[in-house]
Amino acid sequence: MSNSGHKVIIAVDGPAASGKGTFAKGLAARLGYAYLDTGSIYRMIAHEVLERGGDPASVADVMPVLKTLKYPLPETLLKNPDLRTPLVEDATPRVGAMPEAQAAVRAYQEEFVKNPPNNAAGAVLDGRDVGTSVFPNADVKFYITATAEERARRRFAQQKDDNPGLTLDMVLKDINLRDQRDMNRKSSPLRKADDAYLLDTTNDTPAEALERGVAVVKQKLAAQKPQTTIQKKPKPQQMPKPHFGAPQFKFGF
Repeated sequence: MSNSGHKVIIAVDGPAASGKGTFAKGLAARLGYAYLDTGSIYRMIAHEVLERGGDPASVADVMPVLKTLKYPLPETLLKNPDLRTPLVEDATPRVGAMPEAQAAVRAYQEEFVKNPPNNAAGAVLDGRDVGTSVFPNADVKFYITATAEERARRRFAQQKDDNPGLTLDMVLKDINLRDQRDMNRKSSPLRKADDAYLLDTTNDTPAEALERGVAVVKQKLAAQKPQTTIQKKPKPQQMPKPHFGAPQFKFGF
């Protein structure tokens, strides 16, 4: 679904636990595009800083890890279950607010789009600032959201088994705090791009949200295709048929 030589870019932004990851991953699978969870890169950085005994809010502690960020990162590293622990989840927005970390991750995203895995025709990337700062000229943009209460319920369902002391109220407070941090950070705050399609998933199943998204992408990309005008060949001009009237004879007397 792309013009020759052009890699389609689909940006998916939104707050924590809005369903943007599930949506973006499903969208990429349906379209045959590559998928990048930008949040997993920030979580990986935060996890590594913590493993080294550093402070995720300290640029001095984060910079050595950023220097090791090279494309492509192994899938096993980005899918490490330890990246989803409450400790890493709490440290990640501190890393994500740093302009230095944003620049490093942006460079990784740009390389991902230029050389997507399996030479895919396009890429779907989700995060906080993909459509506003990283790829403001993305072919299609989505802003995925849901009420704070619904997002807290989803996050609680994900984490309660690994954290018996966790309560829904604790998760809701954390969600609201995360929103404030993301939306008010000085560098690349979370916001909806003016040309992004707003998709509220509060009352949608993942399948319903995905179908709505696929329809939007198809419509957007179809509108971007250059219109080919087929010119009709001019009809050959027909020569006038010769007219043979009755012979006229002049007689002289």
